[in-house]
Order: sequence, then structure tokens, then C-alpha cells
Amino acid sequence: MEKAEGALDVGHIKGLTKEEAALRLAAEGYNELPAGKKRTILGIAMEALKEPMFLLLMASGAIYLTIGDVEDALMLLGFVFVVIGITVYQEEKVERALDALKSLSSPRALVIRDGEARRIPGREVVRGDVVVLAEGDRVPADAVVLSCRNLLVDESLLTGESVPVRKLPGEKVAAIGRPGGDDLPFVYSGTLVVQGHGIAEVKETGVRTEIGKIGKALQAPGPEKTPLQREAEGLVKAFAVAGMAACIVVIVAYSLTRGNWHSGVLAGLTLAMALIPEEIPVVLTIFLALGAWRMSKRSVLTRRLRSIQALGSTTVLAVDKTGTLTLSRMTLSELYSHGSFFRIGEESRSLPEPFHELLEYSMLASQSSPFDPMEKAINDVRRKLLSSTEHLHDDWSIVQEYALSRKLLALSHVWQSPDDGEYVIAAKGAPEAIFDLCHMDEEEKSRLGAIVERMAGEGLRVIGVARAKYKKGGLPPDQHDFKYDFIGLLGFFDPLRPTVPEAVKECYEAGLRVVMITGDYPATAQSIARQAGIACNEIITGHGLEMLSDDELKERVKSVNVFARVVPDQKLRIIKALKENGEVVLMTGDGVNDAPALKNADIGIAMGVRGTEVAREASSFVLLDDDFSSIVHAVRTGRRILDNIKKAVAYIFAIHVPIAGMSLLPVLLGWPIMLFPAHIAFLELIIDPVCSVVFEAEPEEKDVMKRPPRKLDEPIFDKRMVALSVLQGLVVLGIVATVYRLAPLLGESDSQARALAFTTLVLANLGLVFTNRSWSRTIVEMVGVRNEALLWVTLGALFFLGFALYVPFLASIFKFGPLHFVDLFVCVVASIASILWFEALKLIVRIGGHRASI
Repeated sequence: MEKAEGALDVGHIKGLTKEEAALRLAAEGYNELPAGKKRTILGIAMEALKEPMFLLLMASGAIYLTIGDVEDALMLLGFVFVVIGITVYQEEKVERALDALKSLSSPRALVIRDGEARRIPGREVVRGDVVVLAEGDRVPADAVVLSCRNLLVDESLLTGESVPVRKLPGEKVAAIGRPGGDDLPFVYSGTLVVQGHGIAEVKETGVRTEIGKIGKALQAPGPEKTPLQREAEGLVKAFAVAGMAACIVVIVAYSLTRGNWHSGVLAGLTLAMALIPEEIPVVLTIFLALGAWRMSKRSVLTRRLRSIQALGSTTVLAVDKTGTLTLSRMTLSELYSHGSFFRIGEESRSLPEPFHELLEYSMLASQSSPFDPMEKAINDVRRKLLSSTEHLHDDWSIVQEYALSRKLLALSHVWQSPDDGEYVIAAKGAPEAIFDLCHMDEEEKSRLGAIVERMAGEGLRVIGVARAKYKKGGLPPDQHDFKYDFIGLLGFFDPLRPTVPEAVKECYEAGLRVVMITGDYPATAQSIARQAGIACNEIITGHGLEMLSDDELKERVKSVNVFARVVPDQKLRIIKALKENGEVVLMTGDGVNDAPALKNADIGIAMGVRGTEVAREASSFVLLDDDFSSIVHAVRTGRRILDNIKKAVAYIFAIHVPIAGMSLLPVLLGWPIMLFPAHIAFLELIIDPVCSVVFEAEPEEKDVMKRPPRKLDEPIFDKRMVALSVLQGLVVLGIVATVYRLAPLLGESDSQARALAFTTLVLANLGLVFTNRSWSRTIVEMVGVRNEALLWVTLGALFFLGFALYVPFLASIFKFGPLHFVDLFVCVVASIASILWFEALKLIVRIGGHRASI
């Protein structure tokens, strides 16, 4: 078939080669506008120095210098550099994760390179690329339209004019003209295709585009802060205020009771450092950013970090059928025409004559170089079974296309034959739409409807095909004005994804409902639902939906899990009804009309392969492989992230109790001071990587998808978790304080008592890490669960503790006395005793069978 003006024949287009594109990308840069200044290592370090912990460390170092204790001052300065190094490493890791997500979330563009259509990030589009534009796409760069059909573009971003403008193809255009006005061949970066499709050649990218010229530079915002992060920051600020108040009280009390102002200030600063749980905001930032990065590795792109928190609270997954539950690999498997059926199998080598016309007109109603899965399936069968017949029309040219509409789910192509004085019209679409075009009586509709039901009941997606002729001249404005003859039906088989039944089963075990919303035939939807394991006792169709009031729909959606023949506009009603019933809804969508429903859902997931850019922009996540099992994995990951945040925060609360206690008790009770700023800094070298690396790397709990969804308004820092964490810390505090006070009674010096108590505190700290890895499994049961970060942190802590105890220079700075083997044995036993009660509590709760975890 020849390409007429406006036809979208991409078969002859080769586009740039991979090598040409790479050279132009290197020479001209990425197709993006100037972004906010990237954070440098120096910048991150300077930000870290403004944190309360570092300010307190530096203040302590200044006091040591004032009193002439240079060694202690240098030690603290060394700790500042080491902790800043850890902070920079953590922040760089987050920056790399966010950069990777930014690259993935760049608007996608469908380009033709080396003769093949491929989707790439919009930032990788280069001058000379041939891009394919479709309804709902953002135009990736300034370009000239080579061919198009019904192409309307919203250019309000550039012109302020809200009415979309019509585009026509241009010939050998050397430069891009100004935006605005109908019937021009130019499309511009950032504008939106609202109707039709086209092919365009890129002329300008990046800052050279119209949007770049008028200064619409995108200032890259900082990492998005979630409500959880803001809550945590408020908590830290409250602790900081309390810490400073306690610091002043300790300074005054120490100075008045002991008459040593310098030591009093050091004791006060030590307490302030011990009280500030500054790790909490770091934990949330790192866990959410790296969690999003991990999800991207499993084909789920996070566009809004705040939505990760909602994943663990999802109660309903509202998903499409085609491409999500199924493979979207359409195979034309059955034909119906003139009262006969024909099944197409692998062994089929010829097609009976009565079906030739059906296949001929179904191809005429499709694109000559199709992208649509069903049209590809038709083309495959045509090449296989009609290649040597007269039913191929390479010399015909297309005159006009009547597009699919919401009112009529059918499209028509008008063709001109060089040997015929009449136009030939081929139509295909939903069976009921084709019946309507053919003006069938009720008896004929009923007879063919039964055949459609039978085919759909076998899981086939059914479309009808019709033909018409029209005298040459002016064409009518509506395809309904042609006089069509019905030809037959096509049955397409789209197999269920192999992973879906197990994923659906996992959803039900996790307390999640799976609701299928599809535009397909009810019988087809029911067949797929049963194969997938979705409960399907009742189906509501789009027509039935129109008959229901909002209150009736709210009641019906409590039990109905399959909605068929639903148009995108009706999805919003379903989502609203589910939400009004108190459900937390995760919805998938791909089209322009899905955007309101995606935005209204608690969590919107756009299809990455077949989704439009508008759907992506309205969503919280983008599913890069359109696979339902990836959605379930995202829910599992969301639950894992929240679990690990709770573990890390529980550990933070627990470890700060004994540190603060051993900073305060000696002052209040007149004991020798145990902890100095250097000791707090040493502990921070353990606490920081534990919070940000060890707990983040923990795999999910075995029961993570066996629990009911977490309530959306349930706080992370709930009273029960905080109480248990504080109790862990109080037990450690009691044991460390006991060791510290009993040591002198057993003949140990103050420096030896300090070494004993500090060693016990470090070992108990590691014990808290191990016991908080899981609140359902014991340490022994967790031994086989791999966590390399934990191994390295543990070995590092023990190694540097050994240095501090047995290298004379360091021991003197830490004010440690020598410890013997028996002393170390006491420390080990005491640290184990500090966590035994929590391990026993796990077993008691399990035996009681009340909950899977504490």
C-alpha cells in the first residue's frame, strides 16, 4: 500500500544509527534544560558540619584546646573527619540512587533508530532522530512533522492558548518556526499530543528548543520530603531543644557541686550529644531513596517518594487486564465468517476461501506498519496465509481515517484503488460497535452476540470487521454515514502471564483484594479472572455502571471484583467508590483518560511500556514492564522498607537511652564521669552505618505478605514500638551502670571501670543491632539470613574497640585502664544478658500464638 500524505508508514524509515546518535549526544549534550546545581562532595561535607552533632563535637574540641588538652582535641577533630566521611558516603549513595531514578523518570520517547522503533529516555533524544508521537505523549524535542493523522497538540505551555492546534506534514523544512497557529508542521518540546499520531524529525534539543529559549529552565528540586520525614525532623528538633536544656542544667550542676567549669561544660556537651537522635532523618532519607532505587531494579519506578509509605497500607489493587495480567502478545487464533469457524494453529499453511475477505479487510482497517499488538497479529497471519493471493493491495493508497471514539469503539480506513471508481472502506472494532455500523436488526445482533459470547468465554478478545463502498467525492464527516456489510469476527488470544496466579494468591494472603477493570468483553474478562485466581462471582459492565447511583455503586464494589466493557471515564467512579468505602486503592492505567483516576487513587501506577506520558505524570509509580507480579513486588518492598525503618528507629531509641543515661547518672549521683565526647564520637562510628546501611540491607520478614495491610494513618513511631525500644535501652543502661559501679568494689580503678563499662556498652550496642534485625525471629534463627553490611560493621567495631583498649596512646585519650581476659568475659556475659529478655519475649509471643511478631 502506498503512503499518501498524512499516512503513517514507518517501514521505510531507518532513522539515525546507534553510532550517529551517540556522536551527536556527545557533541551536543543531553536533551534537557539547565537543572539545579548538583550537590558536590564539599557541599555535602559543609552541610554535615552544620548538624548539631558536629557542632557539639567541635565545641568540645575547642574546650579541650582551651584547657591545653591537645591530644583529646585532635582525637575529636579526627572523629569529626571520619564521621563526615561516613556521612558523605551515605549522601553520595543517596544522590546516585536519586540520579538513577531521575534518568529513569525522564519522559520516554519512541524513536526509530537503525530501522527499529525503540523507547528511550527523552533526555537521550538527539538532533536528527525520528520520533513517533501518539495521543497522550509529551513531545520530547522541537521537531518537524513528516507525516500525521488527526494530530492535535496542546501548545499552551508556550503560547498560553488553551485550544489545541492542528498539525500538517512539512516538506524539507530547514528551521523551526514560532509556536502558535493551525496547520503548521512544527511541534515543540514539552507540548502535549491530545489527539491522533504522527512522525517527526527532531531539529533542536535541550536549551536550543523554544522552551529553553524563553527561559523555562527546570530547577531540579531537592529530594522530596515525605510527611514521615517532616515528622522525624520535628522529633529531632524537640530532642535537640531538650538536649540543650539538659546540657545547661548539667553544666550548672557540675560546676556548682564539683567546682570544675571546664569539665562541667564537657559533661553537658556529652549529654547533649547523647540525647540527639540525629540519625532518624538520615534513616528516612536513605531508606526511601535506596528503597526506590531497589524497586527500580525490579521494574517499578518511583516518581514520588511519599507514596512508598502508602504501599504498605494498600488494601485494593485495581488493575487492567491487557498487558498487566496478560502478556499483551496477541495471537490471532480464531476466525468467524459466514457461519463458519476457523482455528489458526502453528501448522496452518493455508486459509479457506471464505475467510480471505475477513483477513483482507481486517488488514485494510489496520496500520501498514503496525505497533498495536492486535494489528501486529493480523499482519503476521496475513503474511503467513495471504502472501500469494490477490487480497494484498500494495498499490492502494489511504484517503482518510475515522478514529476510534468514546461513543463508537470502532475505526474506519478509506482506501482508493487505482482500478476502481469507488472508495473502499474497511472498519474494525468492538463487535457491538460493528453491529451498530452495519445497522443490524435485533435478531441478527442476538445471533452474532451468542457467537461473540462463546468466543469470549474461551478467553479470546473479539473484534468485528465490516466493509463498505462509497462513490468518489466528498466524504461524510462521520463513519456512521457509510453503508457497511458485516464480514466476520476475529478472536485474539492473549495468554495470562505465568507469574500472575501465584502473585494473586500472595495478594489474598496479604489481605489485598484484586479488582480487574477492563474494556474487554465480560466473558473474556471472566475467563482471565478465573485463570488468574481472582474471585469472580459477579461482573459489572460499563453499561450497568451507568445505571447505578453513587450510593448503589459504593455498595456493589464491596463484593464485585471484575468490571468489564468499562471506558476510562468510568474508572474514576469505581476508584472513588472504593475509597469512600475506606479502601486504600492502588490503580494501574495507561491512557490519557486514565489520568484523573490515577491521580485520585491513593497510589497510581502508570504502564511504562504502553502508557502515555500524561498517565506517567499523574502517577506515583511507573511500571516499566507492565507486569502484575512487579506491582505485588512493589507492595512487598513497600512493606519491607517500613519494617526496616521501624527496626532502625527502634534501635536508635534503644541505644540512645544507655548513652544518655551514662552521661547523666554520674553527674547526678556523684560518680566519676564515664563518657566524654570522644566516647560518644566512637559510638557514632558504629551507630551511623548500622542505621543507614545494615538495617536498610535487611531482607523482608518471612511473614511480610502474610499480615493484613497497615492502616494508612498508623504512625511509624507508635507508642508500643517506642516503649519496647526504650525498655531495651533501660535494660542495657541498668547492666552497664551495674558493671560501672561494681568494678571499683572488686578492686578495679576508675579507668578500668570506665573501660569495662564502655566495652559492655559497645558489645550491648551490637547486641541491640542483632536483636532488632527481627522482632519475630531470634538471633539464632537470623544467623542464616545474609547481611554483609552487618558483618563488616561488627568486625570493624570490635577491631577499633581493641585498638582503643590496647594501644597505649588511644587508651590514654579514652582514659581506659588495662582489661584482662576475665574482664572481657564479664563484658561479653553482661552484654548478652542485656538482650536475652527480648529474645525470650519473641519466643513467648510466638508460643502464645497471639501475633507473628511482637
